Amino acid sequence: MPELPDVTVYIEALAARVGGKPLAGVRIVNPFVLRTVDPPIDRLVGERITGVRRMGKRIVIEFSGNLFLVIHLMIAGRLRWRPPGGNVTRPAPLARFEFDDGVLVFTEAGKKRRASMHLVKGEENLVQFDRGGLEVLDASLEAFADRLTSENHTLKRSLTDPTLFSGIGNAYSDEILHRARLSPLLLTSRLTEEQIAQLHAAVREVLVEWTDRLREESAGEFPEKVTAFREGMAVHGRFRQPCPVCGAPVQRIRYADNETNYCARCQTGGRLLADRAMSRLLKQDWPRSLDEVE
Repeated sequence: MPELPDVTVYIEALAARVGGKPLAGVRIVNPFVLRTVDPPIDRLVGERITGVRRMGKRIVIEFSGNLFLVIHLMIAGRLRWRPPGGNVTRPAPLARFEFDDGVLVFTEAGKKRRASMHLVKGEENLVQFDRGGLEVLDASLEAFADRLTSENHTLKRSLTDPTLFSGIGNAYSDEILHRARLSPLLLTSRLTEEQIAQLHAAVREVLVEWTDRLREESAGEFPEKVTAFREGMAVHGRFRQPCPVCGAPVQRIRYADNETNYCARCQTGGRLLADRAMSRLLKQDWPRSLDEVE
């Protein structure tokens, strides 16, 4: 799922191409993507785009007439920019937004239709999409610490909880925890002040570094290769590959459709964290330390 760095670069690319321009036409290719009926989507035609902003992992496109289009890409949704009349056949197009000098295509890969759009009128109706997460890049250490310790969860869950922190998901939480050298399963109630400071610094460093990196990769073009698995990541999506810091094989914990990647040597003192499925299957044969698998 696109997270804060990816969504930020999307927003900058959109603002550069459609900011201040009127929408010439809109076509909903897959009706399921549009989750609202009032106001009707055709109301956007002829309205100018007055701003583009991020709300958590959502993209909010502001139109004249006090209209707001809220786009949630979810896991497989992506935005594509094409020349006038251009088309996208794969991944499946969900909606098309026509401008005089180009077309914005909203696509989604796979068969599951999770990506969504909502059209609302009035700033007050945007509140329903605000999960209340702290904007970490604007937060002081004190504000970050207060939010982090307001509930007792594992660090992985806390960082990815949109009601606690805004814009952080599975991928960048792995990178942040590796940078901070903290276990993803460490409970927030057990954190020392020093560890909280380490985590706060890591959050800012990782998100800023990757935002800058994605800007450089797109080099002024519309971002096309938006993915959760990127070359240069330390641990996310790198199971069994060497940690760039210590060389130990990256480990993982699987749960539902997600997985957490971490370095046992850097983050857990060499201890392997129990994978819910495999540790239950192997029982006593499940390795307890990195030494048992190296």
